Amino acid sequence: MLLVLADEHKEHLGFLNEVDVEVVREFCRIAMEFIRSGPNPKLYQSAAQKLSVASETVQNGVEGLMFLLTEAARYMISEIDFQDSIMTLGFSEDLRSLLLQLYLDNRTEIRTILSEMSMDLPHYHNLEWRMEVTVASRTLRHQVTPRLMMKLHTQDSGEKDVQVLQTDPVNLLHMTRVLEGALVEMKSTHCRRIVRNIK
Repeated sequence: MLLVLADEHKEHLGFLNEVDVEVVREFCRIAMEFIRSGPNPKLYQSAAQKLSVASETVQNGVEGLMFLLTEAARYMISEIDFQDSIMTLGFSEDLRSLLLQLYLDNRTEIRTILSEMSMDLPHYHNLEWRMEVTVASRTLRHQVTPRLMMKLHTQDSGEKDVQVLQTDPVNLLHMTRVLEGALVEMKSTHCRRIVRNIK
């Protein structure tokens, strides 16, 4: 699987082509510190002064590198796929080998950090359902009152839980439309960008 980087990320990583390999090595160290304990603006400022560039340029370079490493570790891409993914960035052979070594040395740690950051919420395991219809009663001979009974099985950290739900077809149809609308919204560019940054 190849990583597909947005033009913005390619532009941020393009700065690494303009500096020496030793500077990139320092950027790699800062990027790993970013992943471990968050951003450090003081490091960006001191690196920017040494390189005589804007602090924002250094920050973008480090964040682009951090994004590349976290995405590669999240999908656990192979060595060959990582090389092919960064080949499109036009890096030199030394720079590509440095980034590959950084990825191989740190991918397990990055995956551990990402798994600790993820929210552990209950997730779907199984759903049982049945439809109940009351067709008549002593007072109303010709009534039809359909109801859906659902037994939702969820799992949370290995523990199973069951919720029993009841609704009528009109509400179920409304919930279906709302959920379908949410799925369509999740495919929008804005939502994908937010989700990518959260993960």
